[in-house]
Amino acid sequence: MIIDLTKIDFLDSSGLGALVQTAKECKKFKLGFSVVGNSRVAQTIKLVRLGEFLNLKSSLEDALIYLKN
Repeated sequence: MIIDLTKIDFLDSSGLGALVQTAKECKKFKLGFSVVGNSRVAQTIKLVRLGEFLNLKSSLEDALIYLKN
């Protein structure tokens, strides 16, 4: 599953919580998961140290490559 947030300007704690819950559910069912974000979204995700957990990528192509491996 890839969640594309490149057109999102703002991500608050509720949005972060939803992403974390979705990532946990994907892990539970052994599904790949990645978030694609623009610089503003990426900054927020990195600020709360969730970049690695959410498999944050800067482009859809990077996320697809990540999930294929």
